[in-house]
Amino acid sequence: MTKIHMVLQGKGGVGKSMIAAAIAQYKASKGQAPLCIDTDPVNATFEGYKALKARRLNIMDGDEINTRNFDALVELIAPTQSDVIIDNGASSFVPLSHYLISNQVPALLKDMGHEMVVHTVITGGQALQDTVSGFAQLAGQFPDECVFVVWLNPYWGPIEHEGKGFEQMKAYKDNKNRVSAIIQIPTLKEETYGRDFSEMLQARLTFDEALAMQSLTIMTRQRLKIVRTQIFGHLENAAVL
Repeated sequence: MTKIHMVLQGKGGVGKSMIAAAIAQYKASKGQAPLCIDTDPVNATFEGYKALKARRLNIMDGDEINTRNFDALVELIAPTQSDVIIDNGASSFVPLSHYLISNQVPALLKDMGHEMVVHTVITGGQALQDTVSGFAQLAGQFPDECVFVVWLNPYWGPIEHEGKGFEQMKAYKDNKNRVSAIIQIPTLKEETYGRDFSEMLQARLTFDEALAMQSLTIMTRQRLKIVRTQIFGHLENAAVL
């Protein structure tokens, strides 16, 4: 059964495109050739990774889903023999979620022999409550045909509220049975690992591209290699992937 990996979160700037790119690179490291699709109507960040050959597909007309364009997305997915990775923007989160649910798209994909995997991100700092609420909304509304992977991104601060980590929060406890894996993005020291990783992301480079660049210092490449090992290690332990 092929997996349709869809990155969904209603809060912008929390790392959705980074997650989509990480999944694609992990799949490529396993010798797979996933179909990568960028449906973000505002920021085509995922498409910017030229090495991943992501296709841009605008599924929105203003605030509404363009049904014909979404039909085209389903037509792309239907015959695929490889996993699909779809990055979606914050601005289309609500209408896309409603469209997927009301049109029973997860069940349709299952009938086609595909499994829908929803990846959502929880981040620290001021966006913590918004992202936790976004996760709870998704888990409560999406049908049982979907499985969830939660990514914890500490870039903006620790993921905790009143001394409780994500797995101690009510939102997680209420929806624990829907979560197939939790991926912990490593906390990166800003002046070294964090800076190197951030610059790689801003340049829309894959790990392989960055590690092949002789213009980067030896230690920069070493740190990026360590970050890749950490992220891929978490993905390796996520059976749903």
